[in-house]
Amino acid sequence: MTNKIKAFFVLAMFLMTVCLAPFQTAAQANDTYAIRNARIVTVTGATIEKGTVVIQNGKIAAVGAGVAVPSGAKVIDGTGLSVYPGMIDSGTTMGLEEIGSVAGGQDTSEISDNNANVHVNVSIHAESSHIPVARVNGITTTLSAPQGGTIAGQSALINLDGWTWKELTLKTPVAMHINWPGAGGGRGGGFGGFGGGQRSITELRRQQDRQIEGLKKTLLDAKAYGDAKDARAKDASLPKLDVDLKKDALIPVVRGQIPVVVNANSARDIKRAVEFAKELGLKLIISGGVEANQVAELLKANNVPVIVGPILRFPSNEDDGYDAPFTNPGLLVKAGVKIAFQTADSAYVRNLPYHAGMAAAFGLSKEDALKAVTINAAEIWGVADKIGSIETGKIANLIVTDGDPLEILTQIKYLFINGKQVPLTSKHTELNDKYKARP
Repeated sequence: MTNKIKAFFVLAMFLMTVCLAPFQTAAQANDTYAIRNARIVTVTGATIEKGTVVIQNGKIAAVGAGVAVPSGAKVIDGTGLSVYPGMIDSGTTMGLEEIGSVAGGQDTSEISDNNANVHVNVSIHAESSHIPVARVNGITTTLSAPQGGTIAGQSALINLDGWTWKELTLKTPVAMHINWPGAGGGRGGGFGGFGGGQRSITELRRQQDRQIEGLKKTLLDAKAYGDAKDARAKDASLPKLDVDLKKDALIPVVRGQIPVVVNANSARDIKRAVEFAKELGLKLIISGGVEANQVAELLKANNVPVIVGPILRFPSNEDDGYDAPFTNPGLLVKAGVKIAFQTADSAYVRNLPYHAGMAAAFGLSKEDALKAVTINAAEIWGVADKIGSIETGKIANLIVTDGDPLEILTQIKYLFINGKQVPLTSKHTELNDKYKARP
């Protein structure tokens, strides 16, 4: 065989592989599976001690103790195993950040203070090495959110399997994200975000007040812009408005059509954020919420959920108890506040179960901890009709485990996203296999 013919066959094989790959994925997604004899933790209903889950066309086709296995289904023996909904991380930079210490590996922040028109879904890197690492620990869905500026931009909810950002995207936009002025981006608490050096608390608070007034003016301007657009649509004789993409993006926010996630940690900042949202008619979600339990009654009264975390960290203040980060979720739930968990990371999304597990060891019930990484998150982000529990008709995002998924020793045996069985391999497992075989 000549070199030219060899080259032709190599090229043909390459093109066939590339062209057929999407169809191979579709075929796998359309496979029918039956997980039999497993303990099924539905989350929203009673746990089925020995039942069957049928997956068909990417959805949960049936679930129960007496469910028949369809002809031709791929059967998984779940004896000794448990089936749970896939876990949801409610605050990450998944797909936007690969190597935190390398500027070229980050796409989380824009330089403007108002980035309302930024929507992160188009920036999601579907080949991020963090995605398979997170899957191995049972995370099937993440909220990927922007971080920079006061108005950071719009987040997207993504399933952790797909060839492109379009295939990953479950919902977008999900929410508008705001870093509360003076709150240090929602991670430091207090007034660390000012970087004020030797300035007095009084000066810092005045600056914060000015920034909050500036934020309020931005939102009111967007509301007026939206009203003017509506008026122009009804009456063509009115002056035509110049297109303003930032104000356009804020219209559904000021009309309460999409939630606004405010990163705030101190009790004072959270209280002010709640008052701010009430005044402007915003649909508020608090993110971070280090001292949220101190204003739990206010949050409960105003039906404001809290995305808590990261939990595995040191206390924020010198006088805080060592366990302050761990007890906060349980105190919030005890007060009637709905919570979900976040890792606020990309590389460490895999640790989501342990954030919830630690909270469960410090006052939060195991049932509520599991809800916070499944159905609560789905409800907060408006996708509870699609994911978050094991119910007929929902997307088959499922994990099959040999124990409680919030326990560190538990292994994920099988994982499904959109009804497709996804291999539980990552760069970590590959390195483990490589060095286990080292002579």
